[in-house]
Amino acid sequence: MLRPDKKYSVYDLRQLKGKRCLTHIHVKSPEEAAAAEAAGIDLLSCSFDSPAAQARLPLLVAAAPKSFLSGSTPHGMASPAEAIRIGFQALELGASSVYCSASPWIVEAMAREGIPVVGHLGMVPRHATWTNVRAIGKTATEARQLYEQMKRLENAGAYAAELELVPHKLASYLCKKTSLLLMSLGSGSGCDSQFLFSDDILGDYDERIPRHAKAYRSFLKEYKRLQDERIAAFKEYADDVKRGRCPEASHLVAMDEAVFKEAVEAIDGTGDA
Repeated sequence: MLRPDKKYSVYDLRQLKGKRCLTHIHVKSPEEAAAAEAAGIDLLSCSFDSPAAQARLPLLVAAAPKSFLSGSTPHGMASPAEAIRIGFQALELGASSVYCSASPWIVEAMAREGIPVVGHLGMVPRHATWTNVRAIGKTATEARQLYEQMKRLENAGAYAAELELVPHKLASYLCKKTSLLLMSLGSGSGCDSQFLFSDDILGDYDERIPRHAKAYRSFLKEYKRLQDERIAAFKEYADDVKRGRCPEASHLVAMDEAVFKEAVEAIDGTGDA
């Protein structure tokens, strides 16, 4: 699906490599997508890994029609054919590209069909059983392995890769050694984009914020305040009903007394039929 009114294409993004650091937010609702576009955020991403997320994608596209939006594909796609099908489904629903944490073999299959693919390097949460949740690349051996993984993704045809929890100096170095757009999630400021989740920026969960993230608001506190207000309002309503204070006269529909009397007589059968 061609969307010529988008702010960026993959071609445009490639021309920006090394020129400036792009802003990048993962959004989870149309309201967040609209806010990100209004705030001038360069890149958006979202989930595309469940029926609910797949149904939500068109709503996000409608809310932020000019934004470059990547959809993250399901974990565990069983074959290149399945990956290609899901990739084209995301594009048809309005995604600008797809994120995929699968192997370069799967990435290559989608890239061959012209699907713009974002891979994943460094600490990959879906594969964390092999590494534990920690920074990746703090030893010379791991740094070399990370470089080789990056080159495999590059050769597979990915145009970008999320780089998660990699030491800042190494991330900056790697960014200069690849044509991939490297999207930093906790990997410092030397990459092509800075990536954060809306949950972290808005502070809307009851957990310790990750070291690499920064909360600019406390939506959790606001949600709690709103819930307390809901409970208080419902209690006041119930109390008014019990005490006969609700509904008040201003909430009632009046009826002319003569008309009411006529109606009662008609219903009771005492009036003229």
